[in-house]
Amino acid sequence: MSTRIELVERLRWKKFPVLDDGFVALVDVMGDDGAIVQAARVSYGEGTRTVSDDRTLIRYLMRHRHTSPFEMAEVKLLVRVPMDCWRQWIRHRTASVNEYSTRYSVAIEAAQQTAPDRWRLQSAQNRQGSEGFLSPELGQELSAAEAQLQAHARQVYKRRLELGVAREQARKDLPLSTYTEAYWKIDLHNLLHFLELRLAPEAQWEIRQYAHTIAYEIVRPLFPLVWEAFEDYRLQALCLSRLEQEVIQRLAQAGKIPATEEDFLAAQNPAWKELPRCRERDECREKLRRLGIVRPSS
Repeated sequence: MSTRIELVERLRWKKFPVLDDGFVALVDVMGDDGAIVQAARVSYGEGTRTVSDDRTLIRYLMRHRHTSPFEMAEVKLLVRVPMDCWRQWIRHRTASVNEYSTRYSVAIEAAQQTAPDRWRLQSAQNRQGSEGFLSPELGQELSAAEAQLQAHARQVYKRRLELGVAREQARKDLPLSTYTEAYWKIDLHNLLHFLELRLAPEAQWEIRQYAHTIAYEIVRPLFPLVWEAFEDYRLQALCLSRLEQEVIQRLAQAGKIPATEEDFLAAQNPAWKELPRCRERDECREKLRRLGIVRPSS
């Protein structure tokens, strides 16, 4: 128990840096791995402990998606995040939120800046994603223009305040790169769902940095047994749809494992064949490559 208390006190209010001026800090935590086990055993009865230790039970719950016991633990964080990133974050409507008010207080004097080598290109395959980077030369130009824009917006904002304009109106032209702060309280089940989505490679890079910090600096040390099961059964797991299983079966029946690209296309679902672009087919191919069933393209 003392070790747990020492861990929580060591983590509480420690600001883990994210991006250039953001952070994540643990404010409070309710429960631990034992709270999940305790909640599950209320449902499963007194005899459960004799046939299953804590780790085995937590892994069973995670594996079979028995989610309610994970709702018995909660984490409260203080986060500092750019407003454009916060817009994605706040879409997870399963948390209690109290955000810094720029109607009441002056906006935080910090805006997220992009390094010259971090300007990403629009993905050709994913309308809401990115891939690759602009050249450093173009990046230098964009970063310089960004800094100029942010400085001008801040100057305009400050001038409005000096003239007595209401804070609620003076703020309206601040860029989305401006940092905001919020308290964010969420139960462990919904926090794990947030992390599963926001740690995914296709999630926006900026929010992935926050998710990674929350996951590995806060959740993993506080809930080690839950985190181990989460990595094994959710984060690093692979879900195969009925259609994807049928592709594997056709390849196996034809003796085409490992399969070439031509073999895969021949075994694909008939509904995909007429589509020049098909994300379902692309996702299936990627999964089978991860499993070594389809050979990587040369």
